[in-house]
Amino acid sequence: MKDFISVNDVPDINNLVQDALHYKNNPMVDKNLGYAKTIGLIFLNPSLRTRLSTQKAAMQLGMNVMVMNMDKEGWSLETQEGVVMDHNTVEHIKEAAGVMGKYCDIIGIRSFPKLIDREEDYSEDFFLKFKKYAGVPIVSLESATRHPLQSLADIITISEQTQHKDPKKVKVVLTWAPHIKPLPQAVANSFSEWAVKAGFDFTITHPKGYELAPVFAKNAHVEHDQQKALEGADFIYVKNWSSYNDYGKVLTADSNWMLTDMKIKNTNQAKVMHCLPVRRGIELSDEILDGPNSLVLQQAENRVWGCQAVLKNILKTL
Repeated sequence: MKDFISVNDVPDINNLVQDALHYKNNPMVDKNLGYAKTIGLIFLNPSLRTRLSTQKAAMQLGMNVMVMNMDKEGWSLETQEGVVMDHNTVEHIKEAAGVMGKYCDIIGIRSFPKLIDREEDYSEDFFLKFKKYAGVPIVSLESATRHPLQSLADIITISEQTQHKDPKKVKVVLTWAPHIKPLPQAVANSFSEWAVKAGFDFTITHPKGYELAPVFAKNAHVEHDQQKALEGADFIYVKNWSSYNDYGKVLTADSNWMLTDMKIKNTNQAKVMHCLPVRRGIELSDEILDGPNSLVLQQAENRVWGCQAVLKNILKTL
């Protein structure tokens, strides 16, 4: 594995999951694998789980870790080609990425979408240019369209719960939830393509107008009746996202879409998932988050082991 930007970079999901579970039981087994190697973690947006889990995973492999919050500590970057830089950008991505590639053996990047121009966001121009000019393996710490480290942790969590059950017999439902502001589609997009590739019986439920981009929702069943979608579910993944078609817009904030204990009565005692951070009382009820069905902390812990498995596979190519 040379990069980790989407599920398409993973030759075999099951092997990667097994690597992660191996590290969960033996965190320091490869403590010298990353000796004298450096990972640079570049954040253009806030982070809690992604930053801490990636740092811990890298350190458990013996890597040096450098972290930079570009939005606060770095120069404003220019990404356009052939531009005369006589405005507010100070450094071109060609030099910035090139320099970081000289300092680091692997670079992790987090860059959220602006939710203004769909074509710009979905082109992943920033990630593609950074990959081109850095010249070293790139790990996505969340991009405009995907969050693969989160999705890997989600698949690990489901795998732990199902204990090698035939994935086709595991019903997983991704349900939209209300929020107070427009959020990216990245987590929903990413989880959808990972869930489909993992082979689950997968359903997406959301109000009309919140359809995901076809490339991410293909091969998933879409149901606008949330209660119908939840029937017989083994896992419910709760997440808000803004509209893709009416890009970046909040079309409804219907509180009836918030998941509660009452709504999971017709499920198969479904376990409930969320990537965090979560707004209590808006996206999920306290009774769910504090109850026995919640897997949110297990998901967060599995971020470490998933990332460690990813870094191991990349390190072995260096």
